[in-house]
Amino acid sequence: GDDNSGRKVITFSCCRMPPSHQLNHTRLLEYLKYTLDQYVENDYTVVYFHYGLKSLNKPSLKWLQTAYKEFDRKYVSKIFVLLSVIFKSLLTISFSFPRYKKNLKALYVVHPTNFIKILWNIFKPLISHKFGKKITYLNYLSDLREHLKYDQLNIPQEVIRHDENLRRKQKGKLPPVVKVPPPRPPLPTQQFGVSLQYIKDKNKGELIPPVMKETVSYLKRKGLQVEGLFRRSASIQTIKDVQKLYNQGKFVNFDDYHDIHIPAVILKTFLRELPQPLLTFECYDHILGITSVESSLRVTRCKQIIQGLPEHNYVVLKYLICFLHMVSQESIYNRMTASSLACVFGLNLIWPSKGTASLSALVPVNLFTELLIDFYTNIFNSRTVPGE
Repeated sequence: GDDNSGRKVITFSCCRMPPSHQLNHTRLLEYLKYTLDQYVENDYTVVYFHYGLKSLNKPSLKWLQTAYKEFDRKYVSKIFVLLSVIFKSLLTISFSFPRYKKNLKALYVVHPTNFIKILWNIFKPLISHKFGKKITYLNYLSDLREHLKYDQLNIPQEVIRHDENLRRKQKGKLPPVVKVPPPRPPLPTQQFGVSLQYIKDKNKGELIPPVMKETVSYLKRKGLQVEGLFRRSASIQTIKDVQKLYNQGKFVNFDDYHDIHIPAVILKTFLRELPQPLLTFECYDHILGITSVESSLRVTRCKQIIQGLPEHNYVVLKYLICFLHMVSQESIYNRMTASSLACVFGLNLIWPSKGTASLSALVPVNLFTELLIDFYTNIFNSRTVPGE
């Protein structure tokens, strides 16, 4: 899932760890590396569910040492240092802070025990203050809701039952459940969380939503050569403030914020909050099938899928991909190749109608998006929509 800043979330559930003698630790290490590889080049968040860690399934000291050596400077060794403390009270590993590790923006430890908190306080002086600020303890699952999109998380039933038991043990009565009032009708100027058709109807038939046009225009002028464009996050409160301005139909001057990543995050947020993905639910299975198509025929297959989009979606997608193609052409400066951009935008353009995309969907979704960006001219050259 995503957190409230649009960063990808990786979850680690201790209750899913089998007994140590049954676990192929080499394969586990390979899987962890594969999973992190999907995200570590961009800002991301980790949620660690501590419940279920027992003496039977704690990794051995030898394996933890091997894991630390295996993870090169691209990986977040601090996660493993922290987990090492949780697993075996280890502090034999030095705390370094290489350049790529800064992409971990938050680490949420859910259902921490007092032992963990005591250990953390003991070893805290050895950990950089900057990294320490990224760690948050959450006593209950409900606490996650203010930080990320809770409903997107795949939380084990064992963890949910444990959370319910903890709440029952609380002294006194639980606070009454607060009913969320039904959402009011969207404002006439609403930009986020409404359909493309709604925005078009409220903007004199304009096909490209104003928020999209303004962010893309600004980034074309001032952001094309910014290193890591679209990889970095921005202040959550600032993003909410900008969204509010757009939804109220007010003018947004990005120069006032002195942060080129704000319009970049706003663009990604707009796409992610569409009621239906820009590539539509109907295309999801077709896109997942792209990896089974012969390499020489994949561009043609992409073109076929895109041709089946509704006209409005096609125009907006073409506008976006044209811009992303332009960004990729400046990759010598911004280091955002078509592949890098695909990793950022893939799951903002398409997701399943139910649940969240599985890890196995990342490869075809990112490949499809990369092909759109790399072969923009070829894929979008044969369809013209009135008013485009």
